[in-house]
Amino acid sequence: MVIQLDQVCFDYDARSPWASTALRHINLEVSSGEFIGVAGTTGSGKSTMLQLFNGIIKPTAGTVSVVDVMIRAGEKSPKLRELRRRVGLVFQFPEQQMFEDTVEKDICFGPMNFGASEEEAKQLALKAFDKMGLDPALLKRSPFQLSGGQMRKVAIASVLAMDPDILVLDEPTATLDPVSRIELIQLLHTLCREEGKTIIMVTHRMNELLESADRWVILHSGECIFDGTARKLASKLEVLEQHGMAVPLPLRCWSILSKRFELEQDNPCFTAASIAQRIADLRNAGLAMTRREEREDYARQAVNREKH
Repeated sequence: MVIQLDQVCFDYDARSPWASTALRHINLEVSSGEFIGVAGTTGSGKSTMLQLFNGIIKPTAGTVSVVDVMIRAGEKSPKLRELRRRVGLVFQFPEQQMFEDTVEKDICFGPMNFGASEEEAKQLALKAFDKMGLDPALLKRSPFQLSGGQMRKVAIASVLAMDPDILVLDEPTATLDPVSRIELIQLLHTLCREEGKTIIMVTHRMNELLESADRWVILHSGECIFDGTARKLASKLEVLEQHGMAVPLPLRCWSILSKRFELEQDNPCFTAASIAQRIADLRNAGLAMTRREEREDYARQAVNREKH
């Protein structure tokens, strides 16, 4: 496991009259190369959990193990420099993290902070730009002259330039237009499947990740109320409904379809196109069955006529 949380709790302003519990007894295991979707209502503890993964915050109870670093509540933290290189964290509004006068300097900052020379950092920046499908001409521009989609991709590129094993993203598609959201999800999917990166992404738009995410972790009031595949979640929609979450339309459609036609063991469909195709296939199969039954009935009637 590259990440393991064992009975983890976290309280803001712990040991004060204003203490507020954000996480309660969280148990989580993440394997290398997994794509994990994290969802939950506002205030459920999603962003807090992400900050545990690279040591921005420490648990107030329990143990956090990430790669080869273990952080225990009440104990002095180990050195976190290498952990923060291997776990890249992209915040909800990554454009607010930019501060240099050119995109290239912004992306080079991380690698140089971890010991790369200026020339090495520039090569890493160029490589990260290529992964994100960005035009190298943007490197010389101010990051504040970019579009919203470009700024998000640049922020992710600045993390990729440090070659992390784990990429943790907090609502990376927020405020993006539909085309930019699709492009970003496709890029993350490629990083996971082709480069073996472990991706953990918080989202309010679950339908965007239904086909990409291997597993879903659903939080509510600081507790993990679901941990499993989208197929498993489709059979337990009450988990979302009972905790004030909207059920994604593709998930509801597949739930109805799979129960109606006993498709629970089939590969699920979570896009409008794939669901429509499955319905068309079922209709055609039904018509073929009806025609076969009609032919068989006609043959039986013919035999009966000959007998009489």
